[in-house]
Amino acid sequence: MAFVELEKKGAVGVITMNRPEALNALNDQVLRDLDAVLDQVEQDEEILVVVLTGAGRSFVAGADIGQMSGFTAVEAKAFGVYGNQVFLKLENLTKPTIAAVNGFALGGGCELSMACDIRLASEKAKFGQPEVGLGITPGFGGTQRLARIVGASNAMELILTARTIRAEEAKELGLVSHVYPAEELMDKALELAGAIAANAQVAVRQSKAAIRRGLQTDMTTGAAFESEAFALCFATEDQKDAMRAFVNKEKLAGFKNR
Repeated sequence: MAFVELEKKGAVGVITMNRPEALNALNDQVLRDLDAVLDQVEQDEEILVVVLTGAGRSFVAGADIGQMSGFTAVEAKAFGVYGNQVFLKLENLTKPTIAAVNGFALGGGCELSMACDIRLASEKAKFGQPEVGLGITPGFGGTQRLARIVGASNAMELILTARTIRAEEAKELGLVSHVYPAEELMDKALELAGAIAANAQVAVRQSKAAIRRGLQTDMTTGAAFESEAFALCFATEDQKDAMRAFVNKEKLAGFKNR
């Protein structure tokens, strides 16, 4: 049985981490399953936006400590390198991604949520990077993404203390955008995904790419990326149709996504 499931709901692909008996902990097989599902999502032209969540009471409780406890340094590096490759594939999907964090998002789970473009949380969600309490560092991008999202000082505090925080504090830090009652989380995530899917997808994907690329570079280079994305959109039918409708005060029937 696959530990990662993909369900299509119209233009939205819902990825569910499905190893609830282990709180969806990440081992080699879970990472391989996620890797394969991400390839499937990228290739499926009907999927425009992705929502990623967890089965049961956990988003992802972390990497599988039972598996990692016996690693040599060489094995640990291979595990970390592969996990980072999968999470970078998630981060660099052309399609926008929303993490619907329904429960524990600790260690690798917090790192998985941070590889998504937008994070929504249930009131029951908990976040943290507890690795130093286990004698290790974060291994799937936590030292890099957390500082970019919440700032270096907050990231240092969370990682170096191994402290777990609740959803409301995560929102205060900017780690999540919104916090909802548990029973509303998926509906809100799908509503947000639908709002994104309703827009011109070439423009959506170019905007995502410009933001992602800009975060890795200086303002001048980032502005050049944006100019390229802006220009490319003027070669699309959607730009022509939408601007013509705007100028003529007409209602646009919908986007062709080309």
